[in-house]
Amino acid sequence: MRLPQSFPSNVRVALLGGSGFAGDALAAALRARGDDVTVLSLRDPERAANGATQCEAIVNLAGEPIAQRWTAAVKQRIRSSRTELPRAFLQHIARLRPRATAYVSASAIDYYGSSATATFDESSAPGTTFLAGVCAAWEREAQGAAALGMRVACVRTGLTLGKGGMLAKLVPLFRAGLGGHVGDGRSWYSWIHVDDLAGIYLTAIDDPDGALNAVAPRPVTNAEFARALGRALHRPAFLATPTFALRAALGEGASVLLERQRVLPRRPLERGYRFTFPELAGALEDIVR
Repeated sequence: MRLPQSFPSNVRVALLGGSGFAGDALAAALRARGDDVTVLSLRDPERAANGATQCEAIVNLAGEPIAQRWTAAVKQRIRSSRTELPRAFLQHIARLRPRATAYVSASAIDYYGSSATATFDESSAPGTTFLAGVCAAWEREAQGAAALGMRVACVRTGLTLGKGGMLAKLVPLFRAGLGGHVGDGRSWYSWIHVDDLAGIYLTAIDDPDGALNAVAPRPVTNAEFARALGRALHRPAFLATPTFALRAALGEGASVLLERQRVLPRRPLERGYRFTFPELAGALEDIVR
């Protein structure tokens, strides 16, 4: 069933897993336009479902952090937090009235796997890596909301830049003159400023279904990213972190930094979304200023 494409003003939104810097930015953007936001934890799916009953839209940002050393237990937590918990949440939602008419799930551009040469958009097929499988399963679980009469959108997020996440770890190193590229520097970084990430979530809440790539329209290589961050901080960026060091520190999880993809935001652009920060230099200068 295709539901109405947009909400009136003052939407009541349930935000699952909204405690990180991306969730903070989205909550602030929602409140700035007059929406009511209820932040809920998905660790207790039944309680979260009860808390979402009066909301017209549900946004699920919850998930075990990816940037850590991947043991078998960690990989299981990464998958189950994105599949089993949302499934349990929607099972509880199915027994409640009233219920939301839109369900927006986080996903990631890791859906596409990795490639040194390919360019991906929302029509591209899923990859075969561990994270690609997790993202595909994550999005399948989100489709359970469609059976409950909800419009479903999945936001495939790239490397998010803001006053948290990866930049919070990188900026001190670069300020100390210890910054540089990772590996050979040729892997792609499909990035997005956290304000534009929030903007694309607003678009997903209000209108389309299906997948939307939350990435800026101009991806860069890792080496270009390092140089741009060095310029923004007025620091050199000549050093390089060797591949073996990353693999020693993060194991299989090092693939998050070493194996990336060039992804374009075709559907947000088609929907008329205008990026506040389409260029990396402007995004970094805004964040580190």
